[in-house]
Amino acid sequence: MIEIKLVVNQKPYTLDVEPSERLIDALRNRLGLHGTKEGCGEGECGACTVIMDGKTVNSCLVLAAQANESVITTIEGVGNRRSPHPVQKAFVEVGAVQCGFCTPGMVLSAKNLLDKKSKPSDAEIGIAMSGNLCRCTGYDKILRAVKIAAEEGKE
Repeated sequence: MIEIKLVVNQKPYTLDVEPSERLIDALRNRLGLHGTKEGCGEGECGACTVIMDGKTVNSCLVLAAQANESVITTIEGVGNRRSPHPVQKAFVEVGAVQCGFCTPGMVLSAKNLLDKKSKPSDAEIGIAMSGNLCRCTGYDKILRAVKIAAEEGKE
């Protein structure tokens, strides 16, 4: 076992993890943060996207031990039902949420982009969202939601 220290959604944690344990498994199984979804398990779909030290990462490709001393944001750390983040609000408003499986990763990718660039171009939005696949909505509504969130401003 390897002891790691993380700050997840602004809360500090110390965990003992197996050397081969993935970050997604530590988040879901040890911390009970089930908003991070496992889709492909190969880093292709983006359903497991989290923000780690200011960068979006596929948590299925990161070993938990590699995240030692990191600051991580999962979907549980972004808005809530009473006070949704502007990205979450925009996704709902334009219907960019259908089955919802990809939504946590999409929201985190969009949030991270808007945290860095308040008025991104269509091309910049496309690049930021390119690691996230959606099989339901197509991407027009998602692009529109990110633009609306940019207009409304960050949290």
